[in-house]
Amino acid sequence: QLQASGGGLVQTGGSLRLSCAASGRTFSSDAMAWFRQAPRKEREFVAAISWSGSNTYYTDSVKGRFTISRDNAKRTVYLRMDSLKPEDTAVYYCAVLEDPNGGFNPRVDSWGQGTLVTVSS
Repeated sequence: QLQASGGGLVQTGGSLRLSCAASGRTFSSDAMAWFRQAPRKEREFVAAISWSGSNTYYTDSVKGRFTISRDNAKRTVYLRMDSLKPEDTAVYYCAVLEDPNGGFNPRVDSWGQGTLVTVSS
């Protein structure tokens, strides 16, 4: 089970940190990812991190602004979002990936519930 939190309303240029706490599985051997779905758009890949945390992957639109990280002792993955833009407004979902090494646009094993991020202009 994945429990996401940390969403909210922020102004353009602001920051948020999303958290996703995992339970019921061996978190430390799983690659994790964040996806998002904006209104009237398809869900899209945002970032991924390998099981060890050694490898990270970002979609081009968030490179240099978002940082994915993990704390295996806390069974939690994070998404630090800086320099937020209105186009970042979406429901953000965390996910466990099939490939423990992660990757771009990876296949998802299981989804968490979403957390809403709204960036005002």
